[in-house]
Amino acid sequence: MVVLFFDIVYINIGLLCITDKRKHIGCIMNKRQVRRGFEQVGRKIHISRGGLNFRRRRRKIQGEKVRYVSLWAIQIFAVVLLAFFLTLGFGTRIRCSGESMTPAIAENGSVLINRIAYKIKAPKKGDVVAFMPKGNTSANYNVKRIVAVPGDTVLISNGRLYVNDKVVNLKQSDDKSIKDEGRAVTEITLGKNEYFVLGDNVNNSEDSRYGSIGNVTRKEMIGKVWFCLSFKGFGTVH
Repeated sequence: MVVLFFDIVYINIGLLCITDKRKHIGCIMNKRQVRRGFEQVGRKIHISRGGLNFRRRRRKIQGEKVRYVSLWAIQIFAVVLLAFFLTLGFGTRIRCSGESMTPAIAENGSVLINRIAYKIKAPKKGDVVAFMPKGNTSANYNVKRIVAVPGDTVLISNGRLYVNDKVVNLKQSDDKSIKDEGRAVTEITLGKNEYFVLGDNVNNSEDSRYGSIGNVTRKEMIGKVWFCLSFKGFGTVH
């Protein structure tokens, strides 16, 4: 810019010398030199503006790169966060020990738990649930089916299950007669947030009939079993 300033001053002096016909001050520039000077200054101005434009374009490109990288990072973070919550909510994997839930879940089969379901709505009859017996966190997960909900009465008599004085057919079980009544030999009334659970393979199951399990509270439930990963019985759990 300083060079341009002196060039312009130099040309202006030349112009004064040419146009001043009265006073000859000994200038050495003629018209051709002045014209050439104008052309050189014009080229320098064009180059200077081009340099400024290049810097502006470079800043613009850098700004676009920053925005692109930021958007990419946000998208990656959102996908990872979504995957984390989906895994936490629906992808918790546990093993159903023993054969208490056959044929719905194969012996020692792996299942997935929906941990969100019971935070939204209450468990219902027929749900297969995973829970910690008596809230014992050091124990293995238990998987059983809910047959009675809070406020219901439960009784097992003559090999039949009665809920609220009505016979309940164990559709999922191959055994139509329950051999061991356990605690349910006398009528049990479920309190608030208490559920009565049985294994589908009812005569090979340790469940709410026994003191080691008892009535299962909603607080003890980990979530709803919704998918079986084992080859035998692979698919959604009903």
